[in-house]
Amino acid sequence: MISIDTFRKLALSFPEATEEPHFEKTSFRVKKKIFATFDEANNRACIKLSEIDQHVFASADKTIIYPVDNKWGKQGWTLIELQRIGKELFKDALTTAYCEVAPKKLAEQIRPNESEQ
Repeated sequence: MISIDTFRKLALSFPEATEEPHFEKTSFRVKKKIFATFDEANNRACIKLSEIDQHVFASADKTIIYPVDNKWGKQGWTLIELQRIGKELFKDALTTAYCEVAPKKLAEQIRPNESEQ
């Protein structure tokens, strides 16, 4: 299970990440772009992934990580059930979301070899 404290600590550990309100949720942003939100009422995260990454993470367990069920899901927005996900899988998914949204120079600080692939 991932608590909001763990979520916040991981999200804010990325370069230039900020926490801001987003309607009834808490959002985590880089350069004003949202890479993750926390829905306290449902104990769920929503993260921004590429279509490929969304498919890869959802293949781990579609009851824990799955696309938002509308046009946002087709754009890579992905829900995560925080009470059921392990910390390592969550950390990997959140890192991937940050790198998806962050400017290349900031993403390279997290995953330096990705631009060489």
